[in-house]
Amino acid sequence: MLLKCLALGFVLDKKSYLRESWSQLDCFIVAASLIDFIFVDVDLGFVKILRLLRTLRPLRFISHNKNMKTVVTALLESISGILNVLIVMILIWVMFGILGISLTKGKCHYC
Repeated sequence: MLLKCLALGFVLDKKSYLRESWSQLDCFIVAASLIDFIFVDVDLGFVKILRLLRTLRPLRFISHNKNMKTVVTALLESISGILNVLIVMILIWVMFGILGISLTKGKCHYC
């Protein structure tokens, strides 16, 4: 992170380090790891949350691989379409559930 900041600049230049979203994620993960490293012996609530952020470390490797970055970006952009399909599927399941209940009309009352 430090080498990239020295090479590209931190914020002010057009192609600086914090102008790219993957680099912002990388900076957040590194900063959380450093804070966690500083407060190793302290038992505070926010430090425990920072320890949970260790699960984001594999995302740093994705930011260095261009093909994986393309796949993850496409996956994140397709979430809205997937949610629309999920809503339609739930509506279909509800319709068939209502149809099934109306066709049986209490014939399975023993269970």
